[in-house]
Amino acid sequence: MSKIEDLVIALERKTNKVIQESNDLKKSNIELVSSLKAAQKTIYSQSADLIAWEDKYQTLKMANTILGSDNDKRETKLKINTLIREIDHCIEQLSE
Repeated sequence: MSKIEDLVIALERKTNKVIQESNDLKKSNIELVSSLKAAQKTIYSQSADLIAWEDKYQTLKMANTILGSDNDKRETKLKINTLIREIDHCIEQLSE
């Protein structure tokens, strides 16, 4: 009889240990999900900031070109020509 009681007690201990580990893993999972959501918010915010800064940079670059920066004049002319070609292509498609 004593062996059976010892086995039952050992089984209860192991079961309690598994339940405790399961609870710990659930808590850890909740913390990780929360951390992941915070990281995703940060990434989204930083991506939006990056896009805004890139747009501001391109605007400033264009303004510098208009003001007479020799380095960017060629690039600006090429960009304007590309935009004109795109507009012409759109007009052709609308004409058809």
